[in-house]
Amino acid sequence: MYEDEFRNELRRFIRANLPAEIARRTLLRYHPHKPDMLYWTRKLNERGWSVPNWPEQYGGPGWSIAQRHIFDEECYLAGCPPLSPQGVYLVGPIIYTYGTEVQKSRFLEPIRTGEHLWAQGFSEPNAGSDLASLQTRAVREGDQYVVNGQKIWTSEAHYSEWLFLLVRTSSGRKPQAGISFLLVDLQSPGISVRPIVSIDGGHILNEVFLSDVRVPAANLVGEENNGWTYAKELLGAERTYSAEVPRCKGLLARLREIASTTRLHDHPLIDNEHFAKRLAQLEIEVLAHEATLWRVEAQAAADPTNLGPLASVLKVQGTELVQRIGMLTVEALGEEALRSYPEADYLLAGEADLDCAAYAPGVVADYLYRRSATIYGGANEVQRNIIAAGLLKARAG
Repeated sequence: MYEDEFRNELRRFIRANLPAEIARRTLLRYHPHKPDMLYWTRKLNERGWSVPNWPEQYGGPGWSIAQRHIFDEECYLAGCPPLSPQGVYLVGPIIYTYGTEVQKSRFLEPIRTGEHLWAQGFSEPNAGSDLASLQTRAVREGDQYVVNGQKIWTSEAHYSEWLFLLVRTSSGRKPQAGISFLLVDLQSPGISVRPIVSIDGGHILNEVFLSDVRVPAANLVGEENNGWTYAKELLGAERTYSAEVPRCKGLLARLREIASTTRLHDHPLIDNEHFAKRLAQLEIEVLAHEATLWRVEAQAAADPTNLGPLASVLKVQGTELVQRIGMLTVEALGEEALRSYPEADYLLAGEADLDCAAYAPGVVADYLYRRSATIYGGANEVQRNIIAAGLLKARAG
């Protein structure tokens, strides 16, 4: 009963605060529009909801697992702009768990308010899924680190204020043992950001080059050479976030809308028996996946450092479901899927200006971009190895 009341409270808040034009843009599922993200983050912050996964002592609402799921689902389905995941879901919890009191005081509030957006500096040209082989180096000089190296696939770096960075601070030992975790101002001298235009024609990814960048030693999170410990916890959160349950539900809703409109042999596509079976199978798998997510998050709430392979299970299942739903949606779109809908032309266009069905722009672009979902956050092939190793270890124990 309480959950129903909470869901209704959310819906009232969204109706009162989310402009229709922002919702329309977001529902196209192009890359996030920064002004929309900032507007919505600030609205949520006024209500105390901008960091839904944070505990109350750090400015979060202290919600239960059920409340967080309801929040994510209602916001996604209504077309609310996303919160910037790198700050809210990834580095924020690392800072309030392992950071100094000065770091907490300095960095947490700007994440809550949207004043600071964050980018993630993990992957490198030769260190993606094999992240421990990273080569970006930080050398201690007095009360500073001097950083040199390159990061790649850095989402939102072109409009973020800060970068959380894995760097090598020691060599000659096990690779994971020489990694540290730094917080870097993206306006620092020596940083350059180069855009990467992805297969969908959009720009959210970047290369980041660091040349003699000086970072205060006070921006080291936790202990030097212990960054791998924090990175593993962060990656577990990222893979749980990649479960994509709200996205799957939203994509299924869009798929149903398209299939109800598209006609096959003078009948709605959704009435076609073969199509209906494929849609039902996806809906069943999403429900099962959601139940798994609830179990994993309940375990994470009890002990976030001991998820084992469960986060990897969520990441594999969630990203592959997103791809399969996207593929069926492109099929349902029919001839409309053959057209190009450039983000630059359609994201900011008013609905009255569209020369196509209102649901068409963004479908193919989103499908193409989500081909990368089984690679980012740790390739699914690597995740399957983690799952196998974890299960074999558990069985042997």
